[in-house]
Amino acid sequence: MKVDELKNVCVVGAGNMGHQISLQCALFGYKTVVTDVVPAVLEKANQFVDTYLAGRVQKGKLTEDAAKKARGLISFTGDLQEAAKDADLVIEAVLERVELKRKVFADLDKFAPAKAILATNSSMIVSSKIADVTSRPSQVCNLHFFNPALVMKLVEVVQGPHVSDETAQCMMDFCLKIDKVPILIKKEVDGFVLNRIFGAISREAQWMLEYGVASYEDIDKACVYGAGHPMGPFRLNDLTGLDLSYDIAMGHFQESGNPADLPTPSLVKKVVEGKLGQKTGEGWYKYK
Repeated sequence: MKVDELKNVCVVGAGNMGHQISLQCALFGYKTVVTDVVPAVLEKANQFVDTYLAGRVQKGKLTEDAAKKARGLISFTGDLQEAAKDADLVIEAVLERVELKRKVFADLDKFAPAKAILATNSSMIVSSKIADVTSRPSQVCNLHFFNPALVMKLVEVVQGPHVSDETAQCMMDFCLKIDKVPILIKKEVDGFVLNRIFGAISREAQWMLEYGVASYEDIDKACVYGAGHPMGPFRLNDLTGLDLSYDIAMGHFQESGNPADLPTPSLVKKVVEGKLGQKTGEGWYKYK
């Protein structure tokens, strides 16, 4: 598929990443349908669209006509088949669980048109672990946005061994169409590019906290005021979700069997207590 043939987008999963990715698509002229199995999540995403667009208009960042157009291009449904039936591109943004994603992609293969590209926003699960449940592996790839997706410019397009050059190029071109900066990753590696770099920083930060080298506040200050990062690793962890970090660490451990890959006791304690970051009001930091 060429990018000019791509008109309709379906986003599966209306959580923090899903509803922002979908709104980004609508803002740049794509008819976008968002679906989720949880009605409350869909309703929250719907409300977010209204609040966000109104706020952008009020701040002078968006015209009323542009906001009205975007609002008209995005819709929400709890029916996956209905959401995917006309899609040229499906972007999956559900929980980071391999079996869940495989189930979603098997269903999408039945519901979406044969020409449609099926992309996963996963930050840790490569598409070669999913593509075999479909009849179109050459059209299944990773399209990894960063949080918050409405702000962060980078998108990683991962071309696994099964992904066609045409699919990879279409996704690179699509990212440009929605005002993102894509990079092409030519081999499937854990964490892709940026998260491998951040992963090394995060592991070292967690180690220093665990061994009492410094507090998480001071480690964050070192990264912000010494390295010029916009936020430290613990503040970033609160933004992305401590549960996500836990799932990623457990996934690595299950593959490697190396105890060094296990989440740290401090992280496990936070997750067990339900302190998952900004979304729960407390993670490493407390939020109003």
